[in-house]
Amino acid sequence: MFHKEGHKIIFITLVIVVGSFFLIDELATNEWLRKGLMITILVVFILILQFFRNPKRHTHTNEKQALSPVDGKVVVIEEVDENEVIKAKCIQVSVFMSPLNVHVTRYPISGNITYSKYHPGKYLVAWHPKASEENERTTVVVENKSFGKILYRQIAGALAKRIVNYAKEGSTAVQGSDSGFIKFGSRVDLFLPLSAEIKVELNQKVRGGESIIAEMK
Repeated sequence: MFHKEGHKIIFITLVIVVGSFFLIDELATNEWLRKGLMITILVVFILILQFFRNPKRHTHTNEKQALSPVDGKVVVIEEVDENEVIKAKCIQVSVFMSPLNVHVTRYPISGNITYSKYHPGKYLVAWHPKASEENERTTVVVENKSFGKILYRQIAGALAKRIVNYAKEGSTAVQGSDSGFIKFGSRVDLFLPLSAEIKVELNQKVRGGESIIAEMK
């Protein structure tokens, strides 16, 4: 199953692949060269298919648990000042996505979407300390009774040139459902209340919509 954000790219790439195969078969006289070029093009196409995959996730909704918004590796767990919306100290948990990860963004909790904003910016590498404040990004706040406000931020990276955000202020978020997509690798920052009990460790691999990031007692 492929994400809707990839349908157009997949179709265009498929047309290019088929056309390239006919062209290579017509022009390449060397057998090894012909096979090598075809295999290379096929590998690129398979990588694009893998990038836009959207596997079904088995989300067990729980108002007292915050789930990972994306697939990837936990690269930051620290106490920080969140100055855009919450304007207080929070626990930041950041998940880095490689180009091979699933790039669907999912709502970490269910609740009311009280803030959703796009910020144009730079394209620093996703692990750069200033990427969260200077890169192209979107900020979304979801609020429920257990956590109060949770903020998550989709951050573009050196390769990610387009962030898609479905969250709209005033609408309702459903834990684990699609909230957006980041094309070609980046990271997502999750800002949680200080009272939240963190359930992950640095360098731990997590799955969007399934792995528990934090829990309220």
